[in-house]
Amino acid sequence: MDDSFDYFTTEYSQALQAYQAIEAQSATLLLMGHAEELRGFVVQFIEMAARVRDLAREHNEPNFAEWFDELVQKATRLKDGVPQ
Repeated sequence: MDDSFDYFTTEYSQALQAYQAIEAQSATLLLMGHAEELRGFVVQFIEMAARVRDLAREHNEPNFAEWFDELVQKATRLKDGVPQ
């Protein structure tokens, strides 16, 4: 259980930092005309976060599953706001 907790703690910390970086740079990328690149970053993030969320569920770590799900939802809203 401790190994699982440590793993998910590290993964969540990294995912949160990655999301914050994407969010912080999103306006700049859009202004520079890089909407497609931003969309790609967000899609990759969503795939990663969903994969870890599902793994947290498998390992009976409901708090981590919930936190990753929140990141997936935030990233999905960000992606939906990126012009096509």
